[in-house]
Amino acid sequence: MIIQTSRFGSLEVDDSRLIGCDKGILGFPDNREYALVQTGEDSGFYWLQSVDRDDLAFVVCDPRLFVPDYRVPVKAEELIPIGLDDPANAQVFIIVNKIDGMLTGNLQGPLVVNVETRQAKQLVLSDKRFSTRHPLMRLPRSVELSSAG
Repeated sequence: MIIQTSRFGSLEVDDSRLIGCDKGILGFPDNREYALVQTGEDSGFYWLQSVDRDDLAFVVCDPRLFVPDYRVPVKAEELIPIGLDDPANAQVFIIVNKIDGMLTGNLQGPLVVNVETRQAKQLVLSDKRFSTRHPLMRLPRSVELSSAG
């Protein structure tokens, strides 16, 4: 499938990389189909690119890359809409944001994907241990070069 993106132009995406979100992502209920696009061969970050809207994409990652003991406290009935009855078939992603030279992750709003059906649901956790802006990593400072006239 070819999708249009504002960041990368036209992208060919294998159907196995498409993820459906019947309820959308918080704030974007009408955008229900996304492509998971790898940012680099050795990167743990991905773009979750809307199939229907070229300017809508989120950076996501597996939260365990940064928070090894992160577990999603979820009731089984919350995962029925995506057909998930075995936690071994789940992949969890968090949305990543850049704030003041820091990458942060939304641990309160994980995206749970059923790897067999490629259906996903964003959860809203009330667990106070988690925040919407959990620090993941500081970005390297960019080097500014100036020329003396």
